[in-house]
Amino acid sequence: MVDSLAENPLGPAPRLPRMSNVNRSTCRLSVVSLVFALLAGCASAPVRSGGPPALTAQETAVVSQGLTDAAVRYTGQVTGTANGVIERADYELVSDGQVIKTGTAKLGVPFAPGTPADFSFEEKSAYVKSPEDLTRLSAQGGTVLIALRGTLVVRTGDTEDILPFAASRAVRVPRLPEVIVEGLDGARYSPEEVQLNLRLGVRNPNPFPLRLDSLTYQVFVADKPLEEGTVAQADTVDASATGVYPVEVSVTQQTWGPGVKALIAKGTLPYSVKGEVKGPMLQQPYTLKGDVKLNVSR
Repeated sequence: MVDSLAENPLGPAPRLPRMSNVNRSTCRLSVVSLVFALLAGCASAPVRSGGPPALTAQETAVVSQGLTDAAVRYTGQVTGTANGVIERADYELVSDGQVIKTGTAKLGVPFAPGTPADFSFEEKSAYVKSPEDLTRLSAQGGTVLIALRGTLVVRTGDTEDILPFAASRAVRVPRLPEVIVEGLDGARYSPEEVQLNLRLGVRNPNPFPLRLDSLTYQVFVADKPLEEGTVAQADTVDASATGVYPVEVSVTQQTWGPGVKALIAKGTLPYSVKGEVKGPMLQQPYTLKGDVKLNVSR
């Protein structure tokens, strides 16, 4: 016993417990689980780097305008930080502060990171609600704002972004046409016969063509009705121009009456014309009057 203590004065070295097979298996399983979790994280859906897509440019342009309707085009630009697509636009068409139409435009425009993508859509609608609204706007004068506003639906991977938009354009207020006597002359063929050559004009004061359905007329000479009819059916008057429509009126004993000789002898005939000019949301009465000096026909 003495010899044993001399060999190891501290006594026998303590024996460490041996790791069991169960503990070794548990440790290996923990390491494998950690590695799998790291690998699974790397294989997940890519996370969008940077911010969401943004609307980087926009404008509204009036493609065409009529007395009561207009075609409007909205053009925009979206820039994103990842691949994506501009799916659709949900919009409102607004005139003079009032919503007059709503709709959805399917776009399907793709975009790449950092590269602006252009898109556009058009809407055509009446921007005047009624004949009374047309009369009010014409009297008001100036300009009226036409706008397209709403939201864009933009998708990047599994992420959907909603981008609000709004852009307007000022257009000249539509103005009612004016019916005028563009020309009138009277040819005296005999003491009892006069031929009046009347040219009715429809003056379009707008910077766009004016569509007409019809122009009705009734001509009076010295308060007696002599001629009536309709002209300018399904016609168009150019922008800032006057459409002219001829009307012939015979003043004779058969059309005017037995006192026509005394009437013609005065050398001047009082006349008046009344009727309506009609078009889309347009029904405007007019009255014209004056005197026509008679010429002697050769």
